Amino acid sequence: MDGFGFVEAIDKLGVERRLLTAGKHKGVLDPFSPLKNSEVKHVQGLLDTIHQQFIDKVKEGRGDRLSKSPELFTGLFWSGEEGLKLGLVDGLGNSSFVAREVIGVEKIVDFTPKQNYLDRFADQIGVSMANVIVTATGMGKVNLR
Repeated sequence: MDGFGFVEAIDKLGVERRLLTAGKHKGVLDPFSPLKNSEVKHVQGLLDTIHQQFIDKVKEGRGDRLSKSPELFTGLFWSGEEGLKLGLVDGLGNSSFVAREVIGVEKIVDFTPKQNYLDRFADQIGVSMANVIVTATGMGKVNLR
């Protein structure tokens, strides 16, 4: 969980902080207010609980396939090959491979929207026209003063 603390910055700039809420803790971890230890403790407790739930579910789902690496649940992330070595995945492949080999679907329908020929052509004309205008007006040149 990331955040910023601007309390001293707004003081130096002479900015008055106005935080209106409908609840004692509605402004929890507000970046313009000083941190409150009780709120930090509460949020950290939530994060720790959610993290442990995640770890438990991954271990339950992956079982003995999962590596015992101490780095596994630290928040790091890995490439597909490293994930395979750590037991986070069973194999590498794309959606078509999974559809054919795992699920057994032969006819795969691709629902990816594709631009038609006229739209692609119009986009290219637009780019070409913009380049002509930039060149003709000299807007593409950097003027240093």
